[in-house]
Amino acid sequence: MAWLQLRCDTDAASAEALTDALMEAGALSAGIEDADAGTPEETPQFGEPGMDIAAAWDHSRIAALFEADADAGAVLAACCAGLGLPTPPFTLETVEEQNWVQLTQSQFDPIRVSDKLWIVPSWHETPAPDAINLILDPGMAFGTGSHPTTRLCLEWLEHYVTTDCSLLDYGCGSGILAIAAARLGANPVTGVDIDPQAVDAAKANAERNGVSAHFADSREPIDGQFDILIANILANPLKALAPALAAHVRPGGWLALSGILVEQEEELMNIYSPWFAMAVADRREGWVCLEGRRI
Repeated sequence: MAWLQLRCDTDAASAEALTDALMEAGALSAGIEDADAGTPEETPQFGEPGMDIAAAWDHSRIAALFEADADAGAVLAACCAGLGLPTPPFTLETVEEQNWVQLTQSQFDPIRVSDKLWIVPSWHETPAPDAINLILDPGMAFGTGSHPTTRLCLEWLEHYVTTDCSLLDYGCGSGILAIAAARLGANPVTGVDIDPQAVDAAKANAERNGVSAHFADSREPIDGQFDILIANILANPLKALAPALAAHVRPGGWLALSGILVEQEEELMNIYSPWFAMAVADRREGWVCLEGRRI
């Protein structure tokens, strides 16, 4: 079986309406991409609750998938006419049926965090048998080790986790940070997340990696204080959670925060400074990891 893919460029003001019109006219799928992706003009968009971001790129590209026998060009022309837009130039490409599972798996190779720490999908051979190998597959929950913030946090944990230190992973996602901490020697390890799917994924990943960690809904009470608290979420929730997170770090304990853009670091450091001596641990690709020692 094959499909037909149509691509055309438009501006941000028209992209969403045209995408919706194509779907209503019979497209099997339609999405908006950055037409400048892979060039110096590429424009990353980072969104989180409370931030006002554009719905699309100024130079947007629409990719729509149709049945193989569809007259995709005529559909595009009709949609543009209905919206009062000129029909843009477009390309058509046949998309052949593939083994999508195999194709998806081929896009995820083992990730080297350091000589000591690797993240390995379950279908790959372990590249460094003597290292700590975290077995983790892409899934519903955030955290496979490929995002800069996850890498920053894993590197931070390597330096700060000590044998039998207690650790809380707030916003655990896939559980990757909690599992890494447990493999590095932390005990006990707790992870919490507001998403039930993330909690289930973290439990399954911990079992797969043979580590003991407790995962729960973050809306449930969290008992006690920890030697280390790590939170790789987003700046706005980190602002709101500052008093609660501080309360769960023992005096002299450590805090690591990520999911923060470089331009947000100063504000976050100021917010947490009543409880912690804050510093920048590291920066990468526009993201930052902050660390703090509990006062």
